[in-house]
Amino acid sequence: MVMARIQFSLRIVHGRLRSPKCKICKMCRMQLNESGMLCLFLLLSLMLRSGVQAAPRLHSSSNTIDPEEAAGLVEGDMKLNEYEQQDMQGRNGLIAAEKRWPNNLVIYKISEDFDDSHRAAILKGIATLEENTCVRFREAEPEDTAYVDISAKPGGCYTAVGYRGTVQEMNLEIYPLGEGCFRPGTILHEFMHAMGFYHQQSSSIRDDYIQVVYDNIVPGKEFNFKKYESTVVTDFELGYDYDSCLHYRPGAFSINGEDTIIPLDPNAQIGQRVGLSAKDIDKINIMHKCPLLV
Repeated sequence: MVMARIQFSLRIVHGRLRSPKCKICKMCRMQLNESGMLCLFLLLSLMLRSGVQAAPRLHSSSNTIDPEEAAGLVEGDMKLNEYEQQDMQGRNGLIAAEKRWPNNLVIYKISEDFDDSHRAAILKGIATLEENTCVRFREAEPEDTAYVDISAKPGGCYTAVGYRGTVQEMNLEIYPLGEGCFRPGTILHEFMHAMGFYHQQSSSIRDDYIQVVYDNIVPGKEFNFKKYESTVVTDFELGYDYDSCLHYRPGAFSINGEDTIIPLDPNAQIGQRVGLSAKDIDKINIMHKCPLLV
């Protein structure tokens, strides 16, 4: 277990220094086979000299910052241009056809800063989307000029929304598998943003399904709870979805650890990051005119 944590911390430092050829990291990997103590000493020395800290572990309590909320973007993790921010107020799938990937093909490039296991987790998310929809994915080739550039920078998880016709960023900060940006549902959440979906809790019909408790929201973060214009986005007549991987958790942007989003259905649970909901799948298929429905 100790060696596993050392190896993970080494990958964090290595990724944050943005140096795939780091000599100290190579030395440390060699020493893992001989002396964990020497490796730990080298790792801590490197971290102290560079001012780098290991990625925080994600906890499930409401008052812990979720990495989807950490980037300081619109609703935490959506990169929108000025025009898109002005149009916010509706449901959760972009109507504009030019925001959809041509020929239902999403082109992507995965940073070399990810190790094999984290790369495999990203590819598993892609496989899940391909298994359940008609959308297909292809790794970028040198001649491609429009693709999702999947990076491993610190600062949480965030993505440009919809097709941009250029290189657009999707960031997944490195966490242990199953945590933070590497929960299966978070990877799918960010890919759905890249495909043109906004968050469920900002739907124009949300007031019939949830209560937003503004007194519990961090001052200055209230804009994250705005609605979208119904002329810009749609729910494809499928209605509100408590189970969506695009729905934020109850304690999103909380200042005091109390819930900021309360479902009006007492049996509903929100904020799951396990996988796609049935309505998530249906919305993707309807948006892309796929012949598949759950």
